[in-house]
Parts: sequence; structure tokens; C-alpha cells
Amino acid sequence: MKKISFRDDVLPLKDKLFRLALRITLDTAEAEDVVQETLIRVWQSRAKWQEISSIEAYCQIICRRLALDMAGKAGHGNVLLDEDSQQHLIVTTPEEQFDNRERLSLVRKQMDSLPEVQRTIMELRDIEGKSYQEIAIITDLTEVQVKVYLHRARMKIKNKIEEIERYGL
Repeated sequence: MKKISFRDDVLPLKDKLFRLALRITLDTAEAEDVVQETLIRVWQSRAKWQEISSIEAYCQIICRRLALDMAGKAGHGNVLLDEDSQQHLIVTTPEEQFDNRERLSLVRKQMDSLPEVQRTIMELRDIEGKSYQEIAIITDLTEVQVKVYLHRARMKIKNKIEEIERYGL
């Protein structure tokens, strides 16, 4: 096992933890509180660090659970995608810009309608780029369950978008 340093291994994760907490709580202040509480809990459990295979996954598990608890208490709904997060799309004409905004809005609505587990797995895999193994650890599921949930989430979104484009619903 690698010797884990709070300063070198845990503190650099705070931005990832913040993004995870923000997607769940939908509030910047609450997300900051979740990250702070996560870091405190990780520090308090430093005696167990040598038993942990991935400190990043361990931190994300704690962060996710705290954020879900906070979001549940606050009565928040589903996570929204930001149009700002899609700034990397380069579009040349106003029509293409409009089409992309409409597609983004449609995907956002469909992701918001997914069950929390599917939405979280899809965000961790497609937005954060986590491996199936990391997602399994974070969500407390098996890798097979993660793959099934991800496939179902993608298929739901794909089918609903195709239905909307086909029938204009």
C-alpha cells in the first residue's frame, strides 16, 4: 500500500468533490459545506487509510453520501446540466447554435427525469470519466450493475429523444 498524505493525495481532490456535491445539491454553499465535511471525515478516519485501496474513491463515497443526505433534507430534485459546461461546442451559424441549445435542453430534461442512481452513474462515467470499477466503489454497486444502469439510462434518453424528434412531442 502507498503511504497516503492528506496534503498531497486528499486536498487535490477538493475540486472533483465540489463538482460531485454541486451536481447533487444544486447549491454552491451546500456543496462547499459537503466538501468541507468530507475532508473533515476523511481526516478523522486517517487511521484506516492504509486499508483503503483508492483514497479518491473513498473520498467520493463520503462526499456523495453527505450530498445526498443534504439534498434530501433540502428537498432538491434532479441535477441540471449547465449550458456553460457546453462552451466547447463550436458552432458557426445561429441556426446551429439554436439547434444545439435545443438538444442540450432536451438531454438535460431527460437526464433530470432519470432515477438518481442512473443519473449519478451516467454523470460519473460520461462527465467525470470514471472507470466502471471506480463507479462501483463510489455507488456501492457491482461493476455489472453499474454497466446495466448506465446502459438503461443511455437507452432511456436515446429512445425518448428519438420519440420526441420523430413525433415532435
